[in-house]
Order: sequence, then structure tokens, then C-alpha cells
Amino acid sequence: MSTSQLSLEIPTVFRQDIYAYGQRTSGETHGVVLTRPHIVELILDLAGYTDDCDLGEKRLLDPSCGHGAFVIEAIARLLRSARKFSRDPSALGRCIRALDIDQDHLATARQAAIDLLCQNDVDEWEATALADQWFVAGDFLLAPAEPFDFVVGNPPYVRIEQISPELQAEYRQRFSTLYDRADLYVAFIEKSLRLLHPEGVLALICADRWILNKYGSALRRLLTREFRLQYYIDLHRSSPFESEVIAYPSIFVLRPGTTDRVRVASMQTANPEECRQLLATLRGSDEKSTVSVSTYDSWFEGDEPWIISTPEHLRALRELESRFEPLESHGTRIGIGVATGNDSIFIVDRDADIEADRLVPLVRREDIAGGQIRDAGRCVINCFSATGQTVDLNAYPRLSTYLGIHGDAIRRRHVARKNPGNWFRTIDRVYPELVAQPKLLIPDIAGSNQVTFDSGRFYPHHNLYFVTSQRWDLEILGGLLSSRVALFFVWCYAVKMRGGYLRFQAQYLRRIRIPAPESLSRELSDSIRGAFRERDFQQLDTLALAAYRIDPLPEFPFTDTRR
Repeated sequence: MSTSQLSLEIPTVFRQDIYAYGQRTSGETHGVVLTRPHIVELILDLAGYTDDCDLGEKRLLDPSCGHGAFVIEAIARLLRSARKFSRDPSALGRCIRALDIDQDHLATARQAAIDLLCQNDVDEWEATALADQWFVAGDFLLAPAEPFDFVVGNPPYVRIEQISPELQAEYRQRFSTLYDRADLYVAFIEKSLRLLHPEGVLALICADRWILNKYGSALRRLLTREFRLQYYIDLHRSSPFESEVIAYPSIFVLRPGTTDRVRVASMQTANPEECRQLLATLRGSDEKSTVSVSTYDSWFEGDEPWIISTPEHLRALRELESRFEPLESHGTRIGIGVATGNDSIFIVDRDADIEADRLVPLVRREDIAGGQIRDAGRCVINCFSATGQTVDLNAYPRLSTYLGIHGDAIRRRHVARKNPGNWFRTIDRVYPELVAQPKLLIPDIAGSNQVTFDSGRFYPHHNLYFVTSQRWDLEILGGLLSSRVALFFVWCYAVKMRGGYLRFQAQYLRRIRIPAPESLSRELSDSIRGAFRERDFQQLDTLALAAYRIDPLPEFPFTDTRR
């Protein structure tokens, strides 16, 4: 099917093989998350969609309406406004547009709208006619474009790999921000922004990974170039949805124009009272509030990650970045351990009946505790020769027999289907020479910077990042990376997870700045090395301040789990 055919067919005929996003663990349709009513009210208030305005002159779009959480509240406000401004409800057909690809969800929202209209003395025939105009079954991303004054809602959370290849190709052709492994909501944001009138406003609740991650860079560049961010509200600690989901949401309000001052808030519970306080604060009330609101007098440029904390934290970060070099410079390298595609097959005991030169000693996250590595006797099978090609199995009969026993499971992996001639390869190539290199090991997900020194005994698993260096004594570097100063960089840039955990991915580790090793006195270097060996983190924090020649950093939320 060509992309032009796809564009014509999908808005009216929803092929199951194309829109098979699957089910969440909760049983809900993938991509559908229901927003609590008071959060909906807050977002509409922030957008300015309030019944003291003549909403009969305006047009509002909900691009993925689901069961109607946003659009039903918007209709209620539209009806109240119509009474105040003496508008006939029958003339409101162009005021609302709500789309969804799930016709069952759309039918639920449509019926709720009809019920609401009838409760407001609109006869059933007229209510049905209005609902027929307001609710449209269609893929918003492929639907014809028309301008709106307001775009509000909760776009679907769908990972790019959940989308069929032909639909991915169509979306990527249409939306320049759908970059790398961007979630589908990125394309929803781009198209929504393109539909705004010059005085229009977009107000969404959405996962926030795009403000920091690589895949959000194209969207950030678009926003800083053409749009004005008015409000950004962090909801990490709160529960804005009707069900428990693994999402890290935020509310953001955007308009066409150039960003100058931005109000940034962080909510603890997002309950109705806290929402009321936030709205009052943003409107200039002197009322005492428990909501933290900061004002940024300038915003980020280009595709820079958005550091959402406080202006004080940002100033401290920028000062450090202006004075020191990135961690990955002058022969220092960050990498990630091996991913196999099926650990139960490719990770074996050391005494497995496989040729010894095909077995590479492995360390996993659970083998590390208290800065020490426990030798669990595990190995990863190395299916590659020194030239990077998969080995000739005829030269390794025991390996060949082992792989043959597990052949069906190995061939079912995605990497095997893509490389049928090399069906037994692991996802990542194994480089046995890495084992003997001294390295620092850092877990991907942790409550703090848990850095462990490997003198040259193991190959890291894929849930561990590693740092090697031709420039540093790694125990001194490990001491600096174990400090609160190094943690500050990751805390600023990394996605924050529930429970106080951070992602220590390579893209965030590369943001760490460090002093040059030659700038440290021998006495200071020896003290850092000794404190790292003793895991004296309080001393490492003090020594790091001396190494960076800075005063204590602004306080930032951090539960010390380094011990």
C-alpha cells in the first residue's frame, strides 16, 4: 500500500493490523489514559477556555478525545457561555471538534455529549445533530487540517515500535519532529501547534520525556523557534490520571510567538485544592500557597534540554558547564553492556558445555553491592569473531549443538528475523578485550550515582553503563563521579522516575562536567582515591567541592542511597 492510499483510507476505515497498539497491563487500550476531572478543569482554565468569554466565537479541538474527559467539560462551558451571550445552541456546531480512532470510545463520548445537551434543555434531535458535527471518527495525524483557537487534551502514549511500519513511514513523512524513537504524542503536539490561529493556545497534559531526551530534540527546536511557552507544570509526584500508569506527566501551555518569561510550577498531589491554589498563584493572587512556582526570565534555545527545577539550579548548572569539560573527552569513553535478545539462552554458567574461548565472564546489576562485584560464575556467549562477523559454527561443534537445542527460541528474536543468515548473533557485538580493561560500572536505574570500580575482570550486562579512560586514574574519577556534584548534573538532565530514581543513561552521563586531572593536587587526588575505596561519600562530597573549586550547590531533592 502506498502512503497516498494509506492517507485516504485510514480516516474512515481502521484496519486492525495498522492500529493494533495492544493492551496495557491494566487492561486498558494502549495509548488511552483518563484524566481526572479537576485536572481537566485546570487545563481549560489555563488555556482561557472559560464561560465568561463568548466561546461561541471560538473553535476548540480535542485531537484524541477518548471517553470525553476534556470535550464534555468544554461543552458544559460552551453551553454556559452561550446562555450568557444569548447564543442559540443550534449555532454551536463549529465550536467543538473531537477526534478518536477508537469508535467505541468516540461513541461513549458522543452519548455523554448528547445527554449533557438534553440536560440543558436542548431537544434530542438537535442534540444528536450537534454531536454528529462535534465528534469525528478519524486518525488526527492523517485528518485534513483546519484552524482552531484552542487545542486541549491528553494525547495518546504509544511507543513508536508499537506502530505498524507502513503507518510509521506515513507519520514520519508528515511530521519532522517524529525523530528517532519518539513517542506518538510528539507528532500530536506538532500537528496541534500547526493548527493554532495566531492568537490560539495549546494546553495539554502529556508525558514529559520529550523535554530532556534525544527524541524530543526536534520538537524542542520547533517550539523555541516558533512558539511561546507560557506555563509548565510538573506532575511527577502527583496522580493526575484515573488509573495508575507508568507515566511522568506535565501540563504545558503554548502559543504562537517567542518565549520570554515562563512560569514553572511543581505540584505535590494535584488534588482539587492544590489546583485551585496554583491557578490563583498564576493569576497573581497573594493567597498563601503550597505550590512551588518559579519564574524563568529567559528560556532554553534551539534543541537544548529543558531543565525544569528552579532558576537557581539552572544558574549553578550553567556556571559549572562554562568552566569544565564534558566527561567524555580526552580519551574517556562511555558505553553500555551487552544486550543479547534472550538472556536465558545467551547467558550461561562458566562450566557450560561450550568452547571456552566463546565464553566471556559477565557482571550483572544484581552482582554489585556496596561497591563490590560478586563473581556469580556467569558468562555471555560470544558469537562473533575478531573481525566482527559471526563465527563459523562448524569450527565450534559444542556451541553449535547448544544453539541448535535452542534454535526455535533464538530465531524468534527480532534481531534473528532481521538477520536470518546470522540467526544466532546477539543484539550487540561482544568485544572480549573490554574485559581486561579497568572500568567504572554505573547502573542504568538507581536512586543515586552508584559507581563501582572493576579492575579488569568482567564484561558488563546491558543494564550497566561503563566508563573507561586513557587519561584518568579511574579510582579518582570514580570518586568524583560518586559525589553530589556529579549527581547534580544527572539530576538536572535525567528523566525523574517515581520513588526518587533516576536514569543514568549515556546521554545524561555525557552531560557531567569534570575538572582536568592535572588541575588536582596530588594530595587531593590521593584523598579522593582513598575516600572512594572506603565509600566515604560525605568526604567525597567535600573533596569534590574542592576539586571543582565551588561553594556548596543549591539544595536539590536527593535521598542518599549511595551507601
